[in-house]
Amino acid sequence: MSRDAAPGAAASSGNAAVADEAAAAPGNGAAPAFRFPVRVYWEDTDAGGVVFYANYLKFFERARTEWLRAAGCGQQRLREETGAMFIVTDTSVRYLRPARLDDVIDVTVTILHAGRARLTIAQQAWRGDALLAEGTIGIGCVDAATFRPRRIPFDPAALGAGVLPDDTAPPGAA
Repeated sequence: MSRDAAPGAAASSGNAAVADEAAAAPGNGAAPAFRFPVRVYWEDTDAGGVVFYANYLKFFERARTEWLRAAGCGQQRLREETGAMFIVTDTSVRYLRPARLDDVIDVTVTILHAGRARLTIAQQAWRGDALLAEGTIGIGCVDAATFRPRRIPFDPAALGAGVLPDDTAPPGAA
């Protein structure tokens, strides 16, 4: 399996924190995988010296946040300018190999499905060519004041390209 592809996606390669044009998400055409490097610190490990299983969810969250930021959609700005925010609605993670102290792992983000108020995202953690963990994360868009579901205030399909075009970006996005 390619280090950049979602489960079942096309093979590709590239550097961290960039959109890889060759990776494709199932059912979403040519959606690139975004990659973000994360270094493993003492605080991330358990008594056995390996990354504590729940910390992969933190790594996935960091990568999604940086993916949105790279697309011109910082979460704080989104909340302030549109009243919308993203919340995690469900997660499923498989753990395949351990990461250890000082490892640098690449965490990928790929959209599997984009709806009006919900995204389904595939994420993977890689150390070199070794897949460490993979998961599917459900993300909902809600009104920040009421936590009621609301429409995503931009075209979520534009996120798959890694950068939001001006006509789909949230207000004030650069």
